[in-house]
Amino acid sequence: MELDRSFVIRERDHRIHDPFTPEKFAVLGEAIRLRPGMTVLDLACGSGEMLYQWSRDHGVTGTGVDISTPFLTAARRRAPELSFVHADASTYVADTPVDVAACIGATWIGGGVEGTVALLERSLRPGGLLLIGEPFWRSQPPAEAPQLGEFEDLPGLVALFGRIGWDLVEMVLADEDSWDRYVAAQWMTVRTWLDENPHDELAPQFRAELDTAPLDYVRYQRPYLGWGVFALKRR
Repeated sequence: MELDRSFVIRERDHRIHDPFTPEKFAVLGEAIRLRPGMTVLDLACGSGEMLYQWSRDHGVTGTGVDISTPFLTAARRRAPELSFVHADASTYVADTPVDVAACIGATWIGGGVEGTVALLERSLRPGGLLLIGEPFWRSQPPAEAPQLGEFEDLPGLVALFGRIGWDLVEMVLADEDSWDRYVAAQWMTVRTWLDENPHDELAPQFRAELDTAPLDYVRYQRPYLGWGVFALKRR
């Protein structure tokens, strides 16, 4: 039970595995009014940067769950005071209900937004706050664009939250700079890895990726695809 090796290599130097920055997480923590002693569950937590930052800045406690051993190793090294669990986030339910239940950028664990919201609610105390990180279309890309996924536009995503019985009470959106810090940083990692591992079985795949990914990103992804973290409370 591990993430695909190519994904781990591509993001091995990332602390945040989404188009967010430490500054964005700081804004989000203030926006949702975190207080000392609050408990947070982060499903598909990656390297645990959100929990680390909020524990340091707001005095929360929490648990992160992920299937990547390398990412969890980095999380435990950075925040040994927090709990990080190697497990399948798609079936994980907290033993004790938490104040904040989050899935930031990995709604595939629940088969989409609606299923992930239902999964998170199983760990949430009554009146608690749920966080979903999700892409959305800023505008539709041209027909020749590579397939990036099936997403709502922003009004459609907000409407979806309402249809499934949740109030949207806050949101913090990525911008082009935070997208760059997530995507463009991968190109340096990939090139460094290629220089170090020219004969690895993945080298041809990464060489082909580096030939096309930067232009595809600036042409089709950066102008069209948005991303945000949405704070929800059950109606």
